[in-house]
Amino acid sequence: MKKLLVVIAMAVVTMAASAQPNFSGSWKLNTSKSKLNDQWTMAPKSIDINQSDNQLGVDKHVSFQDNDFTISDKFTLDGKECINKGWRDTEKKSKANWSDDKKSLTIDSTLPMRDGGDMTIKETYQMDDKTLVLVSHVSSSYGEVEERMVYDKQ
Repeated sequence: MKKLLVVIAMAVVTMAASAQPNFSGSWKLNTSKSKLNDQWTMAPKSIDINQSDNQLGVDKHVSFQDNDFTISDKFTLDGKECINKGWRDTEKKSKANWSDDKKSLTIDSTLPMRDGGDMTIKETYQMDDKTLVLVSHVSSSYGEVEERMVYDKQ
């Protein structure tokens, strides 16, 4: 009986340690804790996330050059390619993958650009109880930009 209890306890600890975070919720940008681009930023002022089973829905509420808009994406969490609407009738192709320790989620996306090249976006999400950290690295023929955005749970 003791052996069975030890095995069950170890299984519970292992499952808890490898549990994936659930990013669901409404998140507001905390600019004082974030590292944003000096000249301009596309950091969403807020993000709404709905995560269940193998699905992740992300609505990013952005203000850029006095225009407000929402970028809505849906992903599967199994590493398979997902296609969402890009800019100007293009398709954004993305794959979402968990880190080995299951504590962070990275979404790699590719968007075609007008110059014939591609823009690549690597976004890594991780969180604790009340804080979501999103690190975004964008690379294109125009150069590279990386931002670290910190969001507080609402």
